[in-house]
Amino acid sequence: MKSSANMLDSIRTGKKWHCIELPPTDYKEAWDLQRDLVAARNDKIIDTDIVLLLEHFSVFTLGRRGEMDNLLVPEDFLEKSNIPLIRVERGGDITFHGPGQLIVYPVVNLRSAGFKVVDFIKSLEEVMIRTALDWGIPADRNPLNRGVWVGGNKLGSVGITVRRGVSFHGFALNINLFLEPFTWIRPCGLQDVAVTSMEQEISQKVPMNQVRESVKHNIESVLGIELAMIPLSAVRTLLGK
Repeated sequence: MKSSANMLDSIRTGKKWHCIELPPTDYKEAWDLQRDLVAARNDKIIDTDIVLLLEHFSVFTLGRRGEMDNLLVPEDFLEKSNIPLIRVERGGDITFHGPGQLIVYPVVNLRSAGFKVVDFIKSLEEVMIRTALDWGIPADRNPLNRGVWVGGNKLGSVGITVRRGVSFHGFALNINLFLEPFTWIRPCGLQDVAVTSMEQEISQKVPMNQVRESVKHNIESVLGIELAMIPLSAVRTLLGK
């Protein structure tokens, strides 16, 4: 096992992308962590791109171009349901996150990694497409909207923002997610769009740990990098948290 000092040296070298797997995490906590990581990448405190894998507790998020008209229920209904609505700086409109949905947040210096924004987004879509195919689900892109689709139903969403060349936010892939909250919104601001999940497509639960492994493998394959697992505590040490 690497010592803590060697692990921190490895984070500074930038030779690999690192991956942190988190337990179910409050949206604002993960959002704060991403912004801390972006600042650390820009200030060269961390010289390695980092991917976060997690699930969120139930939350609606509204992207920078999002419209409140796409929320189809009163806000007090969300309050009674104990589901917050948070406006964030990512691209896209309104969406729902909850347990059973795999969230992937790559914090990546796009310039040093050699990605244009559109190509990076397409790569994240490709990771979802290949992951769905690992379970025999024929997902694909749709000119209607970013993300991945099975027929006319949306399986996964993608939305990033870039701060001084470093991207954050990422994608959400529906695995065993409770889908009813999507009927309370116009997903991604689209009319008459249904949302699906891997569970719904194959009519059985999908082991989340297996999906995480598939996603990590497909990130490596699509983006041409190697992921090295590290604990959150090692990064918090660098961040002074």
